[in-house]
Amino acid sequence: MALSAQSYVFDPRPHYPLLIPAKRYWKSESPFLDDPNALTLIFTHGTGFHKEQWEPTMDDLCELLGNNNHTVKVREMWAIECPNHGDGGILNEEVLKWGYDPTFSWEEYARAIHLFLSGYGTGVDVDFSTRKLVGIGHSMGAVCLTLSMNYFPSLKFESLILCEHMTLAQKYSGKTSNMLTKGAVNRRDIWPSREEAYKLLKSRPAWKAWDDRVLKIFVKDGMRPLPTADYPDKTEGITLKCSRIQETACYRDPLGTPRAYSALGDIVKRLPVHMIYGAIDDYMPREVKDDVINIAAGGEQNLASLTRVEGAGHLIIQMNPRGVAEKIFHALQIISHSRSQAKL
Repeated sequence: MALSAQSYVFDPRPHYPLLIPAKRYWKSESPFLDDPNALTLIFTHGTGFHKEQWEPTMDDLCELLGNNNHTVKVREMWAIECPNHGDGGILNEEVLKWGYDPTFSWEEYARAIHLFLSGYGTGVDVDFSTRKLVGIGHSMGAVCLTLSMNYFPSLKFESLILCEHMTLAQKYSGKTSNMLTKGAVNRRDIWPSREEAYKLLKSRPAWKAWDDRVLKIFVKDGMRPLPTADYPDKTEGITLKCSRIQETACYRDPLGTPRAYSALGDIVKRLPVHMIYGAIDDYMPREVKDDVINIAAGGEQNLASLTRVEGAGHLIIQMNPRGVAEKIFHALQIISHSRSQAKL
């Protein structure tokens, strides 16, 4: 049976100016929907993407959960959107003109995560302080999960699962940041239609590597009709919900990755952290990842687990969502076993 889903808009105003879209996912036949001890999974996404990019991974994870004889109990899943991405990019279009360009701090996403899970706003009927939370983030979203733990009151995660955690030592940061910024500035962002966008993207080498489910969702949920604030005179076709201006603004943030790097050593002491990397070392070379593990985290022994997904690079949930689901399921088994042992 397919996942049920419901969209929300969390409104933290007047304390914070940006609306925060989110989506709730559950299996209607699950026996754990009202189980206070079952896990609630919180997903966060990477730069240039949106909350729905996780859906193929969620589908594959639910299949694995359905075959595990209830050794891992999941109540429901939530995906929180960065306020300048996806539907947030539309809802906050006017506000984002004021102080969120040319640089959008990754800590804005961290603040959004913290506000959402702390309940400092309206629009979501869940008290997350009573839930057994597991944070699962990709790239920027993984960084922002770690940064969200530095606000007060402290978020109480059972564990974090960080997929291609986009943090690196300052000595490595310049080259990667420049490459991503240049790519975003030069990226095509207007197509005649969704059908044409899918056809053109599917024909390009970088996009051919994507799981087709993810690409179709990117076209369906990551794009919007023209005109927009950036293109007021274009009345036909579609463009990206996360505008090229806002994506570039995220890549220009010089603080998010080094702050997450410096915080990681303390984070791994506070709670179990599972690290998942792609087996293909593309955006982040192997030496960069090894530095994060050995220096920032203080060694693999300080991690709850360290795994790699075959056939995937940095865009791990785009290239191999099934492989990511398998590694997340492995981490959830460890988390569930540790919790059951703690009760004995």
